Amino acid sequence: MIEMGAECENMIALSTNALFEGNLEDARKAKDEGRKIDDLEREIESICLKLLLQQQPVAKDLRVISAALKMITDMERIGDQAEDIAEIVASLDGRVGDECIYISLMAEATIKMVTESIDAYVNEDLELAKAVLKHDDLVDEAFVRVKERLIKMISENIADGEYALDLLMIAKYFERIGDHATNIAEWVIFSVTGIHLQGE
Repeated sequence: MIEMGAECENMIALSTNALFEGNLEDARKAKDEGRKIDDLEREIESICLKLLLQQQPVAKDLRVISAALKMITDMERIGDQAEDIAEIVASLDGRVGDECIYISLMAEATIKMVTESIDAYVNEDLELAKAVLKHDDLVDEAFVRVKERLIKMISENIADGEYALDLLMIAKYFERIGDHATNIAEWVIFSVTGIHLQGE
């Protein structure tokens, strides 16, 4: 789980670097990391299923394994969305401007959320998991700011429309990554307490 989380963090970082540094090699590397995440998902899923069949866990042990199965699905989707960001970045030809400042904030926040949600699971740290839930508000707020700036950009110069839409898609993927990290944190809380906070 730690390794899979680290691969997700690395993919987000590579995609972000590709965007802000115009490094298309990092965009290519992000795709390679995506394959590693898929392999780890299958490996962890296999381990969990073997534990369920051979050990027949109950109570907290069952919750921990069930939560892991849910979490790896969210991590796999985080990898997919980081890869989608890398693909869009590859089409931008290195263009990046001040309008990306809030996208940068989203990227930093989502990396932190993924890191801390996995750490919370490994250490059964409820406070850290709850902190991840609060971070999602920052990501959502930054997404609103991105939309406002891009709408203004299009209104001032319609020729920037395609570029603005590409950036909006990138921001939306970061917002979804934040949502998946939030899901992971919620499953951490469930694994420890037996209470699932979804929808609160």
